[in-house]
Amino acid sequence: MGNIAIFGGSFDPPHLGHVEIVNKALEQLDIDKLIIMPNYLNPLKKTFHAPAELRLKWLKKIFKDNPKVEVSDFEIKQNRPVYSIETIKKFRPKYFIIGSDNLKTLDKWKNIDEILKLTELVVATRGQVDLDLLKKYNIKKVLRVNIPISSTEIRNCNFKYLPKQIEKEIKEFYGQNCKN
Repeated sequence: MGNIAIFGGSFDPPHLGHVEIVNKALEQLDIDKLIIMPNYLNPLKKTFHAPAELRLKWLKKIFKDNPKVEVSDFEIKQNRPVYSIETIKKFRPKYFIIGSDNLKTLDKWKNIDEILKLTELVVATRGQVDLDLLKKYNIKKVLRVNIPISSTEIRNCNFKYLPKQIEKEIKEFYGQNCKN
């Protein structure tokens, strides 16, 4: 399959920031394929908002026309929280892309030392990134994203920066809790 990168996360919901991360990874990393890996449930979280199958469906709609991108159901099919080390051992990616918000919890990741031996971490960031943490984990690649949105903001009814392919569905799903 050549060089692959994995971009994992909750994608609850996916937004244009995620799309920009994918585009920047394809432009800046030496890869033949990028695998988007939505999780069933992040091992460091207790709940999700949108069901895993719905998040998977949304991601497939967004990236269906990009031949260099594959949306994988591997973690979702496990029907449980899957540790990154499991996914890395199965797919053997050259790069594993994480959001900068994950940097501060890397010390809680299962087998982080083994992860760092098996793959190169790449950090996607919207703003400043903790240089000490980059150095600590020997992270040399940073993808700078210029879209100021997070999934939390969308769940809180900020519906800017939604991919057109799923905009209506996202507003219907998360909009139920908006205060008018």
